[in-house]
Amino acid sequence: MVTEPVRILVVGGGYVGMYTALRLQRKLKAELKSGAVRITVVTPDPYMTYQPFLPEAAAGNISPRHVVVPLRRVLDKCHIVIGEADRIDHTGRTATVTTLASPEDGTGAIQLTYDELVIAPGSISRTLPVPGLADYAIGFKTVEEAIGLRNHVIEQMDIASSTRDPAIRDAALTFVFVGGGYAGVEALAELEDMARYTARYYHNIRPEDLKWILVEASDRILPEVGEEMGRYAIRELRARNIDVRLQTRLDSCEHRVAVLSDGARFPTRTVVWTAGVKPAPILAATDLPLNERGRLACTAELRVAGTEHAWAAGDAAAVPDLTSEEKGKECAPNAQHAVRQAKVLAENIASAVRGGELKEYRHKYVGSVASLGLHKGVAHVYGRKLKGYPAWFMHRAYHLSRVPTFNRKARVLAEWTLAGLFKREIVSLGSLEHPRAEFEIAAGGGPPAKGPAPQEN
Repeated sequence: MVTEPVRILVVGGGYVGMYTALRLQRKLKAELKSGAVRITVVTPDPYMTYQPFLPEAAAGNISPRHVVVPLRRVLDKCHIVIGEADRIDHTGRTATVTTLASPEDGTGAIQLTYDELVIAPGSISRTLPVPGLADYAIGFKTVEEAIGLRNHVIEQMDIASSTRDPAIRDAALTFVFVGGGYAGVEALAELEDMARYTARYYHNIRPEDLKWILVEASDRILPEVGEEMGRYAIRELRARNIDVRLQTRLDSCEHRVAVLSDGARFPTRTVVWTAGVKPAPILAATDLPLNERGRLACTAELRVAGTEHAWAAGDAAAVPDLTSEEKGKECAPNAQHAVRQAKVLAENIASAVRGGELKEYRHKYVGSVASLGLHKGVAHVYGRKLKGYPAWFMHRAYHLSRVPTFNRKARVLAEWTLAGLFKREIVSLGSLEHPRAEFEIAAGGGPPAKGPAPQEN
């Protein structure tokens, strides 16, 4: 008698999705080889992005290729489906997926059936109804956005260097970042470092000509590193002539003018939105229980509460924090918890497949590290507070140890070593956003019209 394989469906190829599938490959090696288990990973991109390295990729310290991990190479025992999960019917154990081929072959979405479901789609940027935001702003969650922003910043310096109009020059050299969390602060700090260095190669642009503005709605930045280190980060940024505005909101960025809640107005061609995240839309398109913030209600074993054969972790999951003395507290949706949750999640799924016992996820938050540019940083780890070079070094060492695969670790370390020996790269490859432009001109079609700044997906 031939038994059907246990079908494990992983929705999402980010931290949780990739690490869970990777560990399942190792834990269920015999079952995969015999055909008793089949793992399918549905992901919109064929790679996992290591997001803590995005600021360094934007600054040119790391090649964009080394910030991502190719899933087909790492998950070689899994079936990879590039597409978007549109709907999940857990009662019927089916997922509706739109693949890259769906628009081409005209057959529409496909139905994937499963026995065990891991839902880990991550999160998307949380936007607000700010006039002009969708037209002119850019996010900072993907490697494409990071590289596009680097090219954009250097392109604005080229515009400022070439124009004779003072208003255009001022707008080109004004950069507004909204959000004082990790993404906003690290992106701004790394790009300011890069632009200040790049200015030495322009005959008519000085570092002090560039205007960098950080807008944060609360009364502090980098809350994860603690209040004292947050204040130090503000002093460090302001010492570099960065305008840090606390308890301030972006009210509008229409017509390329950033209007702030404190009444300030800044003509600018660059608005970077990093003001938080929200659950991925697929969570609302399931029949699984959600909490009041739209995340999946989970148990400490990382099962979706009140259901069987459904699991979740990371940004999509509201997991109880068993190490906290505060009743009802949940684990923060960050990379530190996501990677560790994926390990327990994979072990629990393997145990469930084999009929074993499940473990509870229990991890005390050890602290945070943040980079403020080259050789500058803040850290609050195991109760110890570090700043400056030691914190920056700890930031690099920690993330080097966490980036997946030895291949990526070696490449990133090699790039950091070479960067210490040679000068920074200051090249903008903005033409990558319009790869057919040159050919269209040659073919007589004329240059394509350039639209507004890249929009957030």
